[in-house]
Amino acid sequence: MGTVELSGDAGALTLNLLLIVRPERAAGRPRGPGTGQQVAQEPYKPTQALTSYSNEGTQVTVEIHPRDTTPQLIKKLSVGKGRAWRLRKPSLRGQDNRGFEKIRAPRSPSGKDLHAYPWDKSSLKSLPVDLQQFEKLDAYALKVNVKNSVEDLVTALLKQARTDLEKVRAIWMWICHHIEYDIVGYHNKSQLSCKAIDVLHAGKSICEGYAELFEQMCSVAGIHCMKLSGYAKGYGYKMGQTFTGDSDHAWNAVYLDGRWHLLDSTWGSGSVDDSFTKFTFRYNEFYFLTHPALFINNHFPDNSNWQLLKPTLALKDFENNMLHKSNFYTLGLLTAHPATGIIQTENGKAAISVDSRSSMLFSFNLNEKQHGLMTLKKHGMTLEIYPQKTGSHKLQIFAKPPKALEDVYNCVLEYVIECKSVDKSRRFPKDLNQPVGPSWFSERQGFLRPSHPDPIIHTNDGRCSLTFTLGKDISVLALLHCDDSSLTEDERRRHVMQIHRGNQIELKIHLPHAGDFVLKLYAKKKSDPGNYDYVFNYLISCLNTEVKWPAFPQSYSKWAEDYEIVEPLSGLLPAGRNVQFKLKMHGIAKVLVQAESTYTLTRSHDGYWQGSCNTAGCTAVFVMVHENANHSFYSHVLKYEVEAQ
Repeated sequence: MGTVELSGDAGALTLNLLLIVRPERAAGRPRGPGTGQQVAQEPYKPTQALTSYSNEGTQVTVEIHPRDTTPQLIKKLSVGKGRAWRLRKPSLRGQDNRGFEKIRAPRSPSGKDLHAYPWDKSSLKSLPVDLQQFEKLDAYALKVNVKNSVEDLVTALLKQARTDLEKVRAIWMWICHHIEYDIVGYHNKSQLSCKAIDVLHAGKSICEGYAELFEQMCSVAGIHCMKLSGYAKGYGYKMGQTFTGDSDHAWNAVYLDGRWHLLDSTWGSGSVDDSFTKFTFRYNEFYFLTHPALFINNHFPDNSNWQLLKPTLALKDFENNMLHKSNFYTLGLLTAHPATGIIQTENGKAAISVDSRSSMLFSFNLNEKQHGLMTLKKHGMTLEIYPQKTGSHKLQIFAKPPKALEDVYNCVLEYVIECKSVDKSRRFPKDLNQPVGPSWFSERQGFLRPSHPDPIIHTNDGRCSLTFTLGKDISVLALLHCDDSSLTEDERRRHVMQIHRGNQIELKIHLPHAGDFVLKLYAKKKSDPGNYDYVFNYLISCLNTEVKWPAFPQSYSKWAEDYEIVEPLSGLLPAGRNVQFKLKMHGIAKVLVQAESTYTLTRSHDGYWQGSCNTAGCTAVFVMVHENANHSFYSHVLKYEVEAQ
């Protein structure tokens, strides 16, 4: 039994409160990591706070303590015209001479708290935040090492904080970097306590403890904070699953600048592995003051008011909606189509596209393989998937910025592909690299204005030609690959001919047979003695089984890249025939063709060396050049094979 009498200014009321408390045993239920699984109940812990709100902004919160303890805090007792008084231990804020601190009363979410759904793509956060301004505060918060009491910890933390936002930030950073997820405790609830002081002392907890500690620290700092509960698409979540029974996750809402904001310190601190046996601290900024239209992507509160959305989302829509990883948004991705997590193939094919704020690199796995065709757009990508078996398939899409220091792709999306029939005509060569075709990335590597912007080139006669404008000081290597071909590396190179005309390059391709081929393009600086770097590839398809083209003639080091073969293009000459030669070479004094006999080519007025030779009685034909009329030494530049007699 107790009586409290308070009086404020002239516009306030005087409240006499008579409270008779008969504590009853209750069961608290710690929550797991957002798994959707039933969690065992926690033993009764006496002392809890009961809070009620009214539409007029009046709030009464009473802490109930065992008889043999002294209450540490009577908090958030508010009356009158939107004013509130708090009686507590010496405050971190200024107080009047009566020990009361005036603060504005919190209120239930409404009006200005609500954000439009779906996401308007304006910001990832519900409050404008300049992370650079937090650098010193964050660094300080990480170094604080006080664990004897919540009050002392908050006192130490807030020495560097001035505004309410800075106070929340310091608390957030400390919890995310000092409290680890208690995997053992999650599996052994009888030894688990989610009370704030126990979480602080242990340095670990489950989501219920994270949220409890966050709420308690905010209360000491004079920040209105609520612990929320609901369903989460966290560890163990399966695409398209339904959520029933008790909620499985806990997080917080804080009241800043006159409105409510959401955050999840559990998910901000790190992650568990797939086997749920190891926790790794991996700070995630995304879950600090997350925009509600993004937070609803994987958090569904028990009370729909705490979605902070208009209109609110139904549970069924939450279950059916696409799950975007936090990396999806932090990397600057905007939308994904389709927006449902389960996709039905049509004629063995499924199509996905992603839009991004800026150029991004992507990759994908379909059941750990790449049965598909991905192409990069300037602001996103498109992907065609062709499962090789019927049934359900897991599709993961990864992304990374082009200037990332580490060659690490982060998972941004997951789909389930339901395939009822297989398109057997779509079996891609194992050497096909994703993405396929020219893009903004190949342009950055110096391959400009491609004649074939599409990733697939179809040819009926087994021949095709590509042209590019090359950047300065670029040397190109092109190789042809095929699963059903036994071509050596030299032969794979000789089925592609390079023709340079100024800064233009033409690639002539003659396929050795029908099938699907991969044309891989590599580049390096001419001034760089190092190796060639892979840039991109095309898929070349030929269905004509009559196709059988020999390789181009073998070239030697003296064959300059700006030389050109007009005829004969085939590296295999007919036996016992007169063969016409037409070659474009500059800076040459004399050109000879050596077969059974030696033939001299003559230079025409337009700069071409022309003539003929007879292939009778020889197995090979060589083209030789005399670079200086004053020298007698000839260099080999080309070699042709001759068909057997």
